[in-house]
Amino acid sequence: MTNPLHRFGKLGRDTRGLALTEFAFAAPIFLTLVLTGLELSNLALAHLKISQMAMTVADNAGRITGGLRETDIYEVFASAEYTGDGLDFEPHGRLILSSLQHNNATKGDEGQTIVWQRCWGNDKTIRPAYGKEGDGKNDDSLKDGLGAGTSKITALKDTAVMFVEVTYHYQPLVSTAFFTPPTIRYESAFNTRAGKNDRPSKVPGVDELSC
Repeated sequence: MTNPLHRFGKLGRDTRGLALTEFAFAAPIFLTLVLTGLELSNLALAHLKISQMAMTVADNAGRITGGLRETDIYEVFASAEYTGDGLDFEPHGRLILSSLQHNNATKGDEGQTIVWQRCWGNDKTIRPAYGKEGDGKNDDSLKDGLGAGTSKITALKDTAVMFVEVTYHYQPLVSTAFFTPPTIRYESAFNTRAGKNDRPSKVPGVDELSC
């Protein structure tokens, strides 16, 4: 008769399947670390792209000379779509382009005004943070300009500033079960290269991308 203690001793020395057992314990931790790393990398890339979208749109809009047309606005927003490739930005974000100028008023009504404003992106719950088209035209409601805190943007007389707000509801790569997807927001501003930037002229058959 075989000694039962001998059997148990033999079983204890048997290492077959040990690697598979260790992997079964380690796999969830390893997979979680990998997916977390991918998600953080994707979030960082989204921040970079949204920041670049804001700068690109403000810069390109400021470069237009010789009379602004609605088709020029489409081209400017097309550059934003290219910069944000891979984000699925249009259904989940909103880009707001404002032309900020001095309102040419005097005394108590002197200040800044949003001469025109155009928007791109289907999330219409995102509204301009500092004012809408026409604000400040006849009063000093925008005397300090646009922007948060004390770092506000203003335009000198006979010039214009292209002010851009880009807001995007981050879309996770994997799942929203582990964290609440953040809202990414960046702003940028560039002076126009050719003085004032009047309201874009209409083009037959081209819709105005109003806000």
